[in-house]
Parts: sequence; C-alpha cells; structure tokens
Amino acid sequence: MYPTISHLIYDLFGIQIPLPIQTFGFWVAVSFIVSALIISKELKRKEAEGKIKSIKIKSIKGKKLSNSEILSGLLFGFLIGFKGFEALGHYSELVANPQEFILSTRGSLLGGIFFSCLSIFLRWNENKKQRLDKPKEEEKIVHPYQLTGNMILIAAISGILGAKIFHNLENIDEFLVDPIGQLFAFSGLTFYGGLISGAIAVIVYARKHKIKIKHLVDSFSPALILAYGIGRIGCHMSGDGDWGIENLKSKPEWLSILPDWIWSYNYPNNVLTYNKYQESVLNGKMTEIPDCAGTFFDPYCYQLTNPVYPTPIYEFIMSLLIFAFLWKIRRKINIPGCLFFIYLIFNGLERFFIEKIRVNNEYNFLGGITQAEIISVILITLGIAGILFAYFKNKSKITNRNSKYE
Repeated sequence: MYPTISHLIYDLFGIQIPLPIQTFGFWVAVSFIVSALIISKELKRKEAEGKIKSIKIKSIKGKKLSNSEILSGLLFGFLIGFKGFEALGHYSELVANPQEFILSTRGSLLGGIFFSCLSIFLRWNENKKQRLDKPKEEEKIVHPYQLTGNMILIAAISGILGAKIFHNLENIDEFLVDPIGQLFAFSGLTFYGGLISGAIAVIVYARKHKIKIKHLVDSFSPALILAYGIGRIGCHMSGDGDWGIENLKSKPEWLSILPDWIWSYNYPNNVLTYNKYQESVLNGKMTEIPDCAGTFFDPYCYQLTNPVYPTPIYEFIMSLLIFAFLWKIRRKINIPGCLFFIYLIFNGLERFFIEKIRVNNEYNFLGGITQAEIISVILITLGIAGILFAYFKNKSKITNRNSKYE
C-alpha cells in the first residue's frame, strides 16, 4: 500500500521524494477533475439540444474594490503566508503529518502579514487598471457548462461536511470520546453523507442560476458513479480501512487467471497504522511487517493479520460498468430525470450488496443493518418511484411522439 504519493514513487522508481500528498486525497482530486470534464461535456450537449439555456448576468464594470473584496483578499493572503512560510521552514513535519500540520494553529505571523499585503496590492493594482470614472452596468451571457467549476467546488466543500456528519452519526461512540478530533480529522468520510449534502447544495446553486434541475441531475449521473469508483482506487491504494470482512477461503478456480490479491488481501503498509496501529495490534487485527522499521515506509509497518475481501477494487469495477451503461443510454432516454433515477437504482444496488462482505458498523435493529444499507434501500425505492412517476407524467407526450412515426 501507498500511504502517500511519495511511497508510490519510491516503489515504482526507487526515488525518495518527500511530498505532502496523501494517496487517498490525490485520487479524490482526480475524481473531481474527471467528473468536472464529464459534466461540462454533458451540459454543453444539453444546451446544444435546447434542453437547458444560457442566462444573462448583470454586473457593474469599472467599480472600485468593495470592502468585502478587500477583506477576503487580506484573509486569503494571510492564511497562505501564515501556513506557507511555516511549511517552508518545517517541511519535514508537513510531510510527516499534513493533516495535523494544516489544521494546527502554528504558522508564521510575518509570512501571513507579508502575503496579505501582497495579495491586496495585486488586487488593487489590477482593479485600478480596469476602474472607470463612471462605472457602467453590463450584461454577460453565462452558459451552464461555465458554472461546472463552481458546482464542483460547492459539491466538494458541502460533500466533505456531509460525509463527516454522517460518519460521526455512524460512529457516535468515537465522536463522543473525542468530538473535536473526529470533526477535524481528514479520515472518516461516509459517501452517502457527501452525496446527499453535496446534491442539495448544488441544486440550490443551480436553481439560483435558472438551470433545469432534471437535466442537471441527468448530466451529473454518469460522472457521479465514475468519481465514486475513482475514489475507491484511493481507498484501496492507501489502505484506509474501507475494506471487506476477513476472507480465509481458497481462491475459486474461475479466478485463477487473476492475482491472489483480487480475492483476499492483507493490505501491507496501510495508512491506518500511522494513527491506529497500536490498538489494532493489541486486539490482534494487525501484525508487524518484518524488516520494515527504519525503511522509507516506516511508520507504516503493519498489515492485517488475516486477509480480507478487497472491496474497494470490486466497487471500482462495478462503478466502471455502471458508468459505461449510463453513458451508453444517456442519449436514448428522452424523459428528463430518468437517467438520474436509473443511477440511483444502480448506485443503491451496488452499495447494498457490497455491504454484505464489507466492514461497517451496524445498527441494532432488523437483525443488524448498516447506515449504507438503509440509504441504499431508500435510493432504490426513490429510483423506481421516480421512473414510474416520470413515465406516467410524460406518457401522453411519448404516445404522441411515437404516433408520428406510425
């Protein structure tokens, strides 16, 4: 496993390059970039087909910087300098634990003041070049695809917040022991929490810009499942604990052409050993890797005692298949919103069945059920109900369209 990108580079090329980039975070970033490209492409297509339209936004050209713009420039510049200068002076500590370093109160006061002054100077200088004696109002045409970056950013921020909230609800005991630590820890994210909160935030933003929600969610559907699959690559490569239950069974004959780790894997050098290996070793779930201490992988020198199902890989494969199916049928579905409902069904089915072999906390009712299983059932139900509702609502339109070709 590769807790950081530096470990991946070392394993591939034998070069030690200390970088403060965690493997999981890297793949999450990749998932956002790929989804943005797909969503932008789909929004362009839907606008060309006349299903969504551009909007006109009024703005004032040539005005002075507002107080809020000055304040945001000062704060942003200060934060960059405050943490940036500290990172340059203590780079090894940043690499050792990026989360703790970034979220701590440590920083360079002089660096913060310098960058805040530099930031506001650059903003003021740029504004001075564009300033007019008499500012004028102008209209600018904005196409929906041009808002993709904003929507992805909104989805990312609100999604992370929602993922943290749902994770802490699912692990309430750990939250009660250390609420501050659990809230600000980078680990511990629940996908469905991120999906729900991110969707709500993006819908609110889209309505503000008069984008038809049915076409918007259809445009997002293929990208969402692909981004989910890419994120699971990060889970697998970092070994973040998002794996399956113990699997001590022999690999089936029909999987003989595939490597053994596809069937069961013990996740050596997994990222969890950095903070949680002591507890895991004590309860027998992890064992130390021989001859690892003092190497480039130290302190990630532990692996699972018993191999488990590598469920992130299974979810990645299933996500690719679902994406390919949604991408194939997206042009053939004429009822807006239906592609999104199909996505909900497949998403729910995929997660519901993977939960059967995946490590997760269970609620003590219905014989034991996980948070993800509950939400999966809700998504499947909403998907089926949504398709039926959309079909019967548009049945007359479909009948009239088909009658033209008879």
